[in-house]
Amino acid sequence: MQKYICIICGYIYNPETGCADQGIPAGVAWEDVREDYLCPLCDVGKDQFEPTD
Repeated sequence: MQKYICIICGYIYNPETGCADQGIPAGVAWEDVREDYLCPLCDVGKDQFEPTD
């Protein structure tokens, strides 16, 4: 599954682990993450993330 990085702070959303801080369980692809998702480190929106390796 594709990982996504916050272009502001560098936080990486890894779908294999999810994001417990935001209530997103492991296995949730980025496309399925809710639109009001906020970066757990810097609070920017989903639109500030881009694909990464």
